[in-house]
Amino acid sequence: MFFPFYFDPTYILLIPAIILAVYAQIKVQSTFDRYSRVRAGSGVTGAQVARHLLDKNNLTDVVVEITPGRLSDHYDPRTKKLRLSAENYHGTSLAALGVAAHETGHAIQHAQEYIPLNIRHAIFPVASFGSSLAFPLFFIGLLFGRGGIFLMDLGILLFTFAVLFQVVTLPVEFNASGRALRMLESEGYLMRGGEIAGARKVLSAAALTYLAATAMALLQLLRLVLLRGYRSND
Repeated sequence: MFFPFYFDPTYILLIPAIILAVYAQIKVQSTFDRYSRVRAGSGVTGAQVARHLLDKNNLTDVVVEITPGRLSDHYDPRTKKLRLSAENYHGTSLAALGVAAHETGHAIQHAQEYIPLNIRHAIFPVASFGSSLAFPLFFIGLLFGRGGIFLMDLGILLFTFAVLFQVVTLPVEFNASGRALRMLESEGYLMRGGEIAGARKVLSAAALTYLAATAMALLQLLRLVLLRGYRSND
């Protein structure tokens, strides 16, 4: 039986992912707030950590700069710029050093041509295109009944690339965090024990947001497949 999408019972599938996403946002904010108030014993800033770790890995061409916003930190492989929010750029907290080292991990991945990162970069254009067009195409096809099956299948195919992008993002983020913690400890920026544990909690909370995004994407894909099945049997 087919259900109109505005009364679509498959929305229930998304509830666990929505709950996880809300929890992840609360967790990352609360954890970052907590450890942004805990100063690292080394007394160095996030910018200093990033610069030293980049230079140590022969990435002197990567620029470290401030970017507007909170938790807006990222590495841009196109321009080779590592951007830290002002709080993390100037900060000496466990959170600031953890985030700075994490983004440095991404720069090192890029330089070493880390395979999952290369895959993510390769599928990004299709994933971006697919995520913007998949749902319009799918629901237009849904309105046309059996005659719209092709559009529904095309929407599912395009969204599959968006899901793949989310899935491959997980090892990229986990690997960057692992690199970050090892570098912070080996270079003496954070002491083994409480300081490393605090930075790990910050990065683990951030990773939870990627898990939530992946769960949402997978359940959305399942929902589209189920709706397609309802339509084809209608």
